[in-house]
Amino acid sequence: MSLNVDRASTAFTFKGGMLPMTVMELTSADPERIREQLAGKLSQSPAFFQHTPVVLSVEKLDEPHLALERICAVCRAHKLLPVAVRGGSDPVKQSAWALGLGWFPPQEIKPRNLESVAAPATDPATDNVPAAAGAGRIHRGTVRSGQQVTAPDGDLVVIGAVNAGAEVLAAGSVHVYGALRGRALAGIHGDAQAGIFCRELHAELLSVAGNYKRLEDIDPRLLGSAVQVRLSDDQLAIASLA
Repeated sequence: MSLNVDRASTAFTFKGGMLPMTVMELTSADPERIREQLAGKLSQSPAFFQHTPVVLSVEKLDEPHLALERICAVCRAHKLLPVAVRGGSDPVKQSAWALGLGWFPPQEIKPRNLESVAAPATDPATDNVPAAAGAGRIHRGTVRSGQQVTAPDGDLVVIGAVNAGAEVLAAGSVHVYGALRGRALAGIHGDAQAGIFCRELHAELLSVAGNYKRLEDIDPRLLGSAVQVRLSDDQLAIASLA
């Protein structure tokens, strides 16, 4: 027996995705300390605080559920939109749900297979395909606006440009042999050793292991040049490759 589904009557479909999301890693549950730091950040980078969705990571806190509602209120007062909580025990999960937030289990850092990442390979029958599991991915050609290219198990190499409005993501490092004008996210599973390398920097957003910089936060002297982006003391460091 077969069932025919009228596509015209379908209201939605569920699809898996890897959306970039800012993680606010909390080391204090004191709403006043958070408020003070957010005020300073807002003065430095006001464009970032424009209804940006954030995930509140409470993995380093004891009993964060007691202050969760007030922390969310502080975030919203500074134009951040908490959408979920990561980490914590069952009381945290219940508090998140009561506040209309999602809940994620604590993050597990996935180690990279450096041997397989060192020599990515493609299928000779086609240019833009993932290689063997853990071996990363090579994408040949321009990543166009609205397009997303992902390497969920290793490094991503783009032999071409990344246009504005495009997005490239990798569990390992991102290498762009051309102009990087879109968004580049490396270490999407938390690998702090990952980096971003490009021939010409104009990126809308750079991220390594959840640490972000937007275009307005980048030293203008580095724009248009070949750079490498690494984590240093939990901050993004951008250096010239010249």
